[in-house]
Amino acid sequence: MTLLELDGVSVRFGARTVLDAVDLSVAEHEIVCVLGPSGSGKSTLLRVVAGLQPAAAGRVRLSGADQAGVPVHKRGVGLMFQDHQLFPQRDVAGNVAFGLRMRGARREEQRARVAELLELVGLPGAGRRSVAALSGGEQQRVALARALAPRPRLLMLDEPLGQLDRGLRERLVVELRELFHRLGTTVLAVTHDQGEAFALADRVVVMRDGRIAQAGTPLDVWQRPASEFVARFLGFDNVVPATVSGLAADTPWGKIPVPDGTGEGEFRVLVRPTGVRLVPVAEGLPCEVVSRTFRGRHVALMLRPRSGAPLLEAECDLLLAPEVGVVTGVAFDPAEVVALRDA
Repeated sequence: MTLLELDGVSVRFGARTVLDAVDLSVAEHEIVCVLGPSGSGKSTLLRVVAGLQPAAAGRVRLSGADQAGVPVHKRGVGLMFQDHQLFPQRDVAGNVAFGLRMRGARREEQRARVAELLELVGLPGAGRRSVAALSGGEQQRVALARALAPRPRLLMLDEPLGQLDRGLRERLVVELRELFHRLGTTVLAVTHDQGEAFALADRVVVMRDGRIAQAGTPLDVWQRPASEFVARFLGFDNVVPATVSGLAADTPWGKIPVPDGTGEGEFRVLVRPTGVRLVPVAEGLPCEVVSRTFRGRHVALMLRPRSGAPLLEAECDLLLAPEVGVVTGVAFDPAEVVALRDA
C-alpha cells in the first residue's frame, strides 16, 4: 500500500521555482533515497512532507489523507538532520526519550522504549552517557534512536551520514538498511552521495532543478541512466554524440557496438569505463595512457585517442594496467554501452 503521495507539488522562493510539479509515491516499508546535486530541491521536498515548508501548489497525502493544514507534530513523521541536533544538556536516554515525553508516554514506557532502541542501534546500556562524550558515529545512532522512538509512520533522513568519514558511513549504511527492513520502517532519505543512496535504497530518485530526472531501483538507474545528466551525475564521463544504425553507433571514437534493441537515430552514447577494453594497437582505437589513478581494486586510466577524439576513461586490473605514455588499442563492450536520448 502507498504511504506517501506527492501530487504536483511545487515550491517557489520569490521568482525561483525550487520544486516543480513533483509527483512521487512511497510504499509502506519501502526505503526511497532522493539523490541530486546541491540546489536540486532534495531537502525542500523533505520539508514539504514534514510540514516545515508550505507548497505553492499540489498536495501531500499520508495514508491517503491530505496533509494541508496538518501541523508538523500531528503528521506522525520523524525527521533526522545531518547535524543530528541532539540536546547537549540531556544524556543519551534523555535525548532518545524526548519525543515520547512530548506525546505524554508514561515513564515506564519511556524507559522500556529507550532501552529497546539503544539495543537496536548498537548502544546498549549507554543511556546515562553524555552526548558530548560520544563519537560522531555514536551521536548518529542516538539521533536515529530518537527519531524512531515515537514509532513514526514515515522516517525522513536529511543527509544523515554526511558528517561522518567514508569508512564509518559505509559500515553504518549497511546497518541502517538491515535495521529499517527488520523494523518495517518506511524511509524517505535525501543525499548527494551516490554510494550511500545505492547501498541503502530499495528505490532511487534522481532530481535536477526541482524535477525528477529518473526513478527506479538502484540497479536500473545504474545500468540504464535515463539521460546524460543522470549519467554524468553518477560519475560516468564517457559520453559523446552518436548516430545509431543497426547494431553500431558512429561516434568520435569511431564505430562502436550497441546492444540489440537500441533503436536508430541521433543519441548521446555512454560507454562505462568497464566497457573500455585494452587490446593490441592494431586491433582497436589507438590511445595513449595519460594518467593512472589507483582506486583500490582497480586502476582508472585516462586515455587520449590519437585521432583527437575526446578522452576516454577505462578501468583495468592493477597488475595489467599500462604505464603513462604507453600506446594501447581500445575496443568497446556493447553490454556496457547505453544510448541516451536527451541531455
